[in-house]
Amino acid sequence: MSRHTVPPKLWINWLTVVSASVIAFGLALVVAPGLARQGFSLLVYALPMRIDSFGDEQVRYLSLAHAVIGSVMVGWGVAILAVVKLFLAKGQRDGWYIIVWSVIAWYVPDTAYSILSGFWQNAVLNTLFLLLFAIPLWATHQHIRQ
Repeated sequence: MSRHTVPPKLWINWLTVVSASVIAFGLALVVAPGLARQGFSLLVYALPMRIDSFGDEQVRYLSLAHAVIGSVMVGWGVAILAVVKLFLAKGQRDGWYIIVWSVIAWYVPDTAYSILSGFWQNAVLNTLFLLLFAIPLWATHQHIRQ
């Protein structure tokens, strides 16, 4: 039976907060569609009401897209939170890899499409989220390898 080195509590708590933030952000996209539109409108167009000027049908569709994305983020955040608490906090290497590959699987296509489609602002937002995951994952790597 292999011995597990438990990562420092600081990094487990950090990942717990980041996972909870992903869940909260996803919920905000679902339950506050107007605020979500204004936030993304401000991010992309530097005008909080720009998206609302697209027309009723387009705005309804964007609200649906935000709600779907938000719901997926809630599910992803819950899954990451469970992996952090059930595996990584116990020093299980598989938990670390699940989080790393999950973050990479989200970051690369989302950020690549954001850049290719001209919405670099979303790539910046993605990179901030990536850093919030990368810092504790990098810090716990040596603990997981032992």
